[in-house]
Amino acid sequence: MGHVPSFTRLHQVAAPEAGGGVRLGGMSTVISRKWEHAVVTGGAGFVGSHLCAALLDAGAAVTCVDDLSTGRPENIAPLLERPGFTLVRANVAQELPVDRPTDLVLHFASPASPADYLRLPLHTLETGSLGTRNALKLAQDAEARFVLASTSEVYGDPQQNPQDERYWGHVNPVGPRSVYDEAKRFGEALTTAHAETRGTDTCIVRLFNTYGPRMRGHDGRAVPTFVRQALAGEPLTVTGDGLQTRSLCYVDDTVAGVLAAAAHGMRGPVNIGNPGEITMLGLARLVIALAGSRSEVRYIERPVDDPAVRCPDITLARDKLGWEPHVTAEEGLRRTIDWFRAETRR
Repeated sequence: MGHVPSFTRLHQVAAPEAGGGVRLGGMSTVISRKWEHAVVTGGAGFVGSHLCAALLDAGAAVTCVDDLSTGRPENIAPLLERPGFTLVRANVAQELPVDRPTDLVLHFASPASPADYLRLPLHTLETGSLGTRNALKLAQDAEARFVLASTSEVYGDPQQNPQDERYWGHVNPVGPRSVYDEAKRFGEALTTAHAETRGTDTCIVRLFNTYGPRMRGHDGRAVPTFVRQALAGEPLTVTGDGLQTRSLCYVDDTVAGVLAAAAHGMRGPVNIGNPGEITMLGLARLVIALAGSRSEVRYIERPVDDPAVRCPDITLARDKLGWEPHVTAEEGLRRTIDWFRAETRR
C-alpha cells in the first residue's frame, strides 16, 4: 500500500459514564435513559438502520417506518429476526401508522444523497414538511422524546468556517440543492414551533457527512463513490480543483452522538460531526492508498452550489453531551472499504 496522506486528527476524550453502555464499533456509547419503545422513521436507510441496531442493543423495542424509496431491505434484514423489531412500510408524509406506546421518536426519513433528492425533489420536500409534522404529532400524542435529523446542509455554502449552531447559513433557496436544504430548514422551524407552542419534548441534531458500511456505491456522495471507483480500478472523479473540504464522521460516532442528544434532553440544534477537515482531493488520494488501488484522479465539473468548506464546531456537543468522535478517518475508511469489498464478492 502506498503512502497514506495525513490530515487533521481529533484529540479523543471518553464520554463520562452516565448509565448503561452500548458497544458500537469498538467504542462505548453511554445511554443514560432507558427507552422502552422507539420509532425510527427512515430506519431502513444508511444511518437509520444503524440507529435501529443500537437501540435494540440497548434493550429497546424498535419500530422502523420506511417506504423503501431510498432505504434498502438488506440494511435491516439482520434485524428482522431480533425480538422487539418491527418493520412498518409506509410513507411518513402520508401516514405514520404506529399504535403502541412510544417514548422516543427519531425522525430520520428523507432522501439524503444528491442522487436521491435530485431524483425525488417533491418527495424530499414532503418528507421534510408533512413527514416532520406527522412524526411530531406522534411524539406529542405519546408524550415521547422527539429527535429531528437535520443536516449541515442548513448552513449552505458557508461564509463562516467552522460552523457553529448560531450561524444562520448561506443558502440558495431555489438552487438544485434547495429541495433538501429547505426541507431540513423547514423541519427545524416546525420542530422549534412545536416545542414552543405545544410543549413537545424535541431535539434537533445537525449531522455532518456521515459515512460507513451500508452506503450505496452510486448514491452520489464522495466516500462511497471514491471507494467503489478505487476497488474497481476506475479513475476517482474529483469535482472542480478538489480543494473544497468536508468533515467525515464515521457512522458509529454519529449514532453515539444522536443517542447522547436524545438522552440528554437538550433542544438543540447541536452539531454532530467530526471537526477533522479534509479536501476532496486529499480524500481521493487517501481512499486510493487505503484500498491499495492503482486508480488515478480524474477532474470533472463541480456541481452548482457545491459548498467550498464544511466543518462543524462541536463545542456544544462536547460541553453538554460529553460526546466527540472516536474513529479516525483512516480507521473508518478502512472499515468502509472492507465492507464494500465484501459486498462486491457476494
